Amino acid sequence: MNILDPHLQDIYDVVLRRNPGEGEFHQAVFEVFESLEPVVKKYPEFADSKVLERLCEPERQIIFRVPWVNDGGEIEINRGFRVEFSSVLGPYKGGLRFHPSVNLGIIKFLGFEQIFKNALTGMPIGGAKGGSDFDPKGRSDREVMAFCQSFMTELYRHIGEHTDVPAGDIGVGGREIGYLFGQYKRITNRYESGVLTGKGLGWGGSLVRKEATGYGTVFFVNEMLKSRGDSFDGKRVVVSGSGNVAIYAIEKAQQLGASVVACSDSGGYVVDQAGIDVELLKELKEVRRERISVYLAQRPSARYITDGSIWDVECDIALPCATQNELDEDAAIQLVKNGVCAVAEGANMPTTPSATRVFADAGVLFAPGKAANAGGVATSALEMQQNASRDSWSHEYTEERLAGIMAGIHERCADAADEFGAPGNYVVGANTSSFVQLAEAVLALGVI
Repeated sequence: MNILDPHLQDIYDVVLRRNPGEGEFHQAVFEVFESLEPVVKKYPEFADSKVLERLCEPERQIIFRVPWVNDGGEIEINRGFRVEFSSVLGPYKGGLRFHPSVNLGIIKFLGFEQIFKNALTGMPIGGAKGGSDFDPKGRSDREVMAFCQSFMTELYRHIGEHTDVPAGDIGVGGREIGYLFGQYKRITNRYESGVLTGKGLGWGGSLVRKEATGYGTVFFVNEMLKSRGDSFDGKRVVVSGSGNVAIYAIEKAQQLGASVVACSDSGGYVVDQAGIDVELLKELKEVRRERISVYLAQRPSARYITDGSIWDVECDIALPCATQNELDEDAAIQLVKNGVCAVAEGANMPTTPSATRVFADAGVLFAPGKAANAGGVATSALEMQQNASRDSWSHEYTEERLAGIMAGIHERCADAADEFGAPGNYVVGANTSSFVQLAEAVLALGVI
């Protein structure tokens, strides 16, 4: 890790002491702090008012038991979380993750990132995250429903369209959002559409919401490429993951003229030199819920690889869209050696700090997740607007709004990077731009 300014180091040391054993949270905080030395020098009032200390301490952390009964009649117990990190810009907004790896530290890292990501969108939304160590893989629909109903039976008292608005994340798609919303409606006796986003199109959902995070990542990369007089046309792209974000990043990159040649899941990765068949991928992952290895049954020309790394595959553009810290220093070195020109985080913090420095040193365009994957939460906010006005927008209009928001985020990041002495550094730009907005709001609202 780089050395922090002494004042920032003192604050970071307190974060470490107060949050032991939460490595992902520590990493997320450090990555923001690395960018902030010129900001605290320009705005000493932020330090005097302990803005950073306040932003690093969640406003509320909720942990609860989730008991439910499986198909065999056995009682299972999971743990639920909701970390409501900051509401200085609006109601808490952030997804729910259902995955065995979920713990408090991971939820806090995701919630902390969400504060800055949401600020960058320019939408009036605060930052939060939640979830459970429940694993929906291999579970029947009835088991998923039983778990979601039990989860919402506790969560409902902490959320609301003007308080906290959850959405989906890893392991939480349209099926889970439906069960969660149904239980919320049942308990409260209110059809409060704006309390959850990512809903089905027939009951309050927004067109483009499913595609938004992946599309938004590609829109951001397109803006970066345009800043260098380049485009996706003819580019060779590798995308890690094969979930919601990866699928729609692949789709939009292909629409813009790229050839996407590889994607992955936790078992391995597929290389298809003819270009990934995105409709087949949707069928396997969204309908049949199969492993990606099944892709070969219908595309025998493709290869399935279980060892090595997807980042060994030669590409011009790399889009890590799976999970945190999946792209390490060795992978970054290999990508640079293979001629990568741009990397953008479709997932949350998928690139390790040392890998990020490799890209910076090599002059590779690099988009951090808080900027590049903000399209999902931005479109969630558009869904909230439609719910509030009892309205429904067309696919074309909503996608146009998303593209405009991503272009605006790119402009904010580029301008802030210039202002704080790091032109072309989107990490610095994203961190400083969002932090200044948050800090000014913290001061405006007083000591609360």
